Amino acid sequence: MKAVLETWDLCYTYNGETLALNHVTVAFYKGERVAVLGNNGAGKSTFFSMLNGLRKPDSGGVKYNGAPIGYSRKELIGLRQKVGEVFQEADRQIIAATVEAEVSFGPMNLKLPREEAVRRTSGAIRYMNLDGYERRSPHCLSGGEKKRVSIAGVIAMEPEILLFDEPTASLDPYHIAQLEETLERMHREGRTLVISTHDVEFAYRWADRVLVFHQGRLAADGTPEQVFSNQELLKQACLKQPVLWQAAALLAERGLLAPEKGFPKTVKELSRLL
Repeated sequence: MKAVLETWDLCYTYNGETLALNHVTVAFYKGERVAVLGNNGAGKSTFFSMLNGLRKPDSGGVKYNGAPIGYSRKELIGLRQKVGEVFQEADRQIIAATVEAEVSFGPMNLKLPREEAVRRTSGAIRYMNLDGYERRSPHCLSGGEKKRVSIAGVIAMEPEILLFDEPTASLDPYHIAQLEETLERMHREGRTLVISTHDVEFAYRWADRVLVFHQGRLAADGTPEQVFSNQELLKQACLKQPVLWQAAALLAERGLLAPEKGFPKTVKELSRLL
C-alpha cells in the first residue's frame, strides 16, 4: 500500500543544542487512525510541526503522496490544504472576530471563488454542529465550542489528513464523547487521522495503530495490543497500560477470558465476551 504521508530519517535540533527528533522514519496510510504517545519532551509536537511544514527538518524529510514537500509559500499553502492540524490550545488557532470569519479564513486565504469559499465555510459549520454560532465571537465560547470552531476551520480546507495535538486536553466527558463521534465520522469518510495524546485509554479504544516516541526517537510502531502488552516499552516511555487492558489481562490470567479472542476495547465489548 502506498503511503499518503511519510518521513525519512527526520532530525531536528532546537537552537543547535536540544535534539528533539532523532532519525524518525514513519509512514501513514489512507484511512488510518493513528495515536501518537510519549511523555512531555518526547518529540511528539515537534514531529507534528514537521508533517505539515510548520518546521523544516535539519536533515531527512517529509513526503506527501510520494513527493518530497517544498517550503516555498505556495508549496506550503498547497500542503496545508491536504494536511490540516488542530492545535492543542484552540486560542492559539483562533484569530477572527466571529465564528464565520474564523471558519472562512482558510478558504479565503486560498483565493477560491467566493461561491466555493461560502460553500466550504457553511459546510464546515454544519459539519461541526455550529449552526447559529456564525455571528458569535469564538473567544467568548466554552472550551468545547472553541475546539469545534478550530476543527471546522481545518475541515473547511477539505484536507485528506488531519493531525490533532492533544484534542481531549481540558475537555469534559461530554465534549470528549462529541469529539469521538466527529472522529468516527471522519474515519468513515476515509480521512487519515493522526492524534497526539497522553490519554492511553482513548488511544487503546480508538486507534488502529500506536506510535510511541521517547527522547526524540520512534520507540515503537504497532497495534494497540502490541504496544500495551510491552511492559518494558511502557516503563521506558513512562506510559501505563489502559485500565480496561489491565482488567482483561487479570480475567484472562484467572481463566475467565479467552485471550485468543482478543482483549476488549470498551466495557460493552468486555460484557459481551464474558
